[in-house]
Amino acid sequence: MKDFKYKINGNLYKVSINSVDESVAEVEVNGTPYKVQLDKPAKKQIKPLTRPQAAPVTPTGEPVVSRPVASTTAGAVRTPLPGVILEISVKVGDTVKRGQKVAILEAMKMENVINADRDGKVTEIKVNKGDSVLEGADILIIG
Repeated sequence: MKDFKYKINGNLYKVSINSVDESVAEVEVNGTPYKVQLDKPAKKQIKPLTRPQAAPVTPTGEPVVSRPVASTTAGAVRTPLPGVILEISVKVGDTVKRGQKVAILEAMKMENVINADRDGKVTEIKVNKGDSVLEGADILIIG
């Protein structure tokens, strides 16, 4: 129940709102009950917005959770998107040319061909068929 006092044309009115259902409000004006038909349904109570808490930090001020640092391995062929490795087209020791298909990555329900970005020899394969990988993960190393 909410109580209000209104002064209209010099007259004081004590108004109590007892209940509001959909489009009907039950009110009392100076002790006399009324049912008031509303033009529009009453708005539902909206919860106040809360601000998100700050990310946790260590006592030194460093973030507790950080984004993985991209690999700095020289000659690495990396994934352009997160996904699943469907195929590895080369073996360790194979010689590859720039633009040659080295793997197929499924990302967002599409197959993406991963090509060698340089000429060279495959020195290491970092993933297996069926592995889930993040964006920027090393697939293989070309030496």
